[in-house]
Amino acid sequence: MAGRFARIAAVTALVGVVMAAAPIASASDDDVIRRGACSGRSDWKLKVGPEDGRLELEFEVDSNVNGQTWRVRVFQDGDRIFTGRRETRGPSGSFELEFRTRNRAGTDRFRARAVNPATDEVCVGRLSF
Repeated sequence: MAGRFARIAAVTALVGVVMAAAPIASASDDDVIRRGACSGRSDWKLKVGPEDGRLELEFEVDSNVNGQTWRVRVFQDGDRIFTGRRETRGPSGSFELEFRTRNRAGTDRFRARAVNPATDEVCVGRLSF
């Protein structure tokens, strides 16, 4: 029993060291992030920030259910800049869409919309950068 406890403690300590050494993804000071609830149980996150003279956009929907297909559209200043489908995957039952777009003059207004046709749930995120 003591040997088993020692092995568990060693593995736990090793996991802690590995986790501490892993890089932590974070937003830069220039990023704008908005979060919100969808029409059902899901949540969304929309993030935009500067990246090599362009704007990097990230849109995430977390439904906590793997295998759902969502129809996604993203607009910049009213112009559609992305249309496609994304599927939620493990371990968290979410999808994330990332891409770069040009940085237009003045304030850029983004709107991301995801619809789950199986449940009619809708997620809409908006932000200005």
